[in-house]
Amino acid sequence: MGGVRELAASFVVPGPSGVAVRDRLKHLTPQDERVLRAVGEHQGALASHDLKARCADGLDHSADTWASRKRELTRESSSRIAGAITKATHDQWALARRCQAARIRTLDAGIRTLRHRLSLPIGQKGTKRAAGGYRSKGEWFQKSRRLNALQSRHTAVVADWRTGRVRVVRGGKRLLNTRHHLSAAGLTEKQWRERWEAERWFLAADGESGKRFGNETIRVTPDGQVSIKLPAPLTHLANTPHGRYTLTTTVAFAHRGMEWADRIAANRAVAYRVHLDVDRGRWYLTASWQRPLVQTIGWETARAHGMIGVDTNADHFAAYRLDPHGNPVGAPHRFAYDLSGTTTHRDAQIRHALTRLINWAKQTGVTAIGIEDLDFQAEKTREKHGRRKKFRQLISGIPTGKLKARLVSMAAEQGLAIVAVDPGYTSMWGGQHWQKPLTTPHRRMSRHDAAGIAIGRRALGHPIRRRTTPPPHDRSDRVGHRTAQAGPDARGREGTRPPTTDHAPGDVQPNGTRKREPSASNTVRDAPRTHRWVQDSLMHTG
Repeated sequence: MGGVRELAASFVVPGPSGVAVRDRLKHLTPQDERVLRAVGEHQGALASHDLKARCADGLDHSADTWASRKRELTRESSSRIAGAITKATHDQWALARRCQAARIRTLDAGIRTLRHRLSLPIGQKGTKRAAGGYRSKGEWFQKSRRLNALQSRHTAVVADWRTGRVRVVRGGKRLLNTRHHLSAAGLTEKQWRERWEAERWFLAADGESGKRFGNETIRVTPDGQVSIKLPAPLTHLANTPHGRYTLTTTVAFAHRGMEWADRIAANRAVAYRVHLDVDRGRWYLTASWQRPLVQTIGWETARAHGMIGVDTNADHFAAYRLDPHGNPVGAPHRFAYDLSGTTTHRDAQIRHALTRLINWAKQTGVTAIGIEDLDFQAEKTREKHGRRKKFRQLISGIPTGKLKARLVSMAAEQGLAIVAVDPGYTSMWGGQHWQKPLTTPHRRMSRHDAAGIAIGRRALGHPIRRRTTPPPHDRSDRVGHRTAQAGPDARGREGTRPPTTDHAPGDVQPNGTRKREPSASNTVRDAPRTHRWVQDSLMHTG
């Protein structure tokens, strides 16, 4: 394979396993808001105490300790609320453990890189696969101190991991640290306090199949009436029987409303969460439920009508349509977005770009979109890229995780499959084989557009490189051979070709040795030719 790493096989990404819809709780009365705040504060305090107890248990957690915590919570709320709180606590603790493991892997990678570079002579140049030595003694000294710092952090994190100790904050560490930088955040202490309290509330309830409308704690009727089961200490606030409080407003889920209505009519589980947007002063109700696992369509079915290859970049998607045989069709399409500004602005930009991409895919008639299976978690470290700060910021700004999850869910609603491919060499080989041949006076091809073709061909199971064609018609062997395209299962199909040019004899081996002597004369027109002319072509039929 000429030093080319082994490429992972392409696969059809499974569809989304859950659905979430949201609607605003409009026209709430002051009493409604007071009740919602009181319930959120009370249950939030219970959730904080339960999280503290769970973290104190560490690795000694068992079913008995879980049951004990749930009994204590039940006295201050109800059995269903206690179950929802303990489940959320365990999910948060498990997430912290996964983040802890990821932190250990990142520190390990950084320590290995620093040790390697510190072991090299100062000034030694690196390669594409490995970094070289540091450029000066001063930089070497600073990196040696950096190595000591990373080793200390690694020791502390590993010690926490072995003892089961996690460090979590209900409400978020980022918002907690903002308390010390209110001026930079443009907030007053009162504004920050409102956000902090709202983030620490607990106003959620898991669904339960078989119960009325799929949820006993937060119940939403088919006509949109919302009622909440109050905790035991707050039952004096109830305005309906059985310790429930019914809001004066109603909700109507415009998106997936029929699917939601079908679920609650059949008393199937639906989880609800009430949330306050402090900046806008608006209350929202989010409904979510799980979808049954659906068998993903086969790869052959996904590529039957062609593919759209998408290259993900820091400011745009570069997309190209390909037919089932891997031929580019039409012109490249670019869907721009701006990832600067707030999180809300970035999410809206990504959502808008994906919507345009999916709409165009539906218009072309394809049934699948090919995209790189990107993961920059190990590519953003200072140790790997050194002073290339702008490059680190560039790859850090690409929201690969959110992008893939959102693309899969949005494409599933339109009946499109997502095929994930190995991102190795797509930009390099796409630019090498497709950028120049497709450039015309009326069409400019960028390296990103060519990468989109490479991704699409890999998703279709074809090699990225183009096939060769028979000799031109003005040659004596006008009906000669046609080089067959390598099939999806052919070994070495992505490897380097033997050197074949219009001046290379056909009987010359790739290593330069001949099987036989050259012809005696090259001046006789009737003499048989001892070489062949190889030319690349854009179009082929498989």
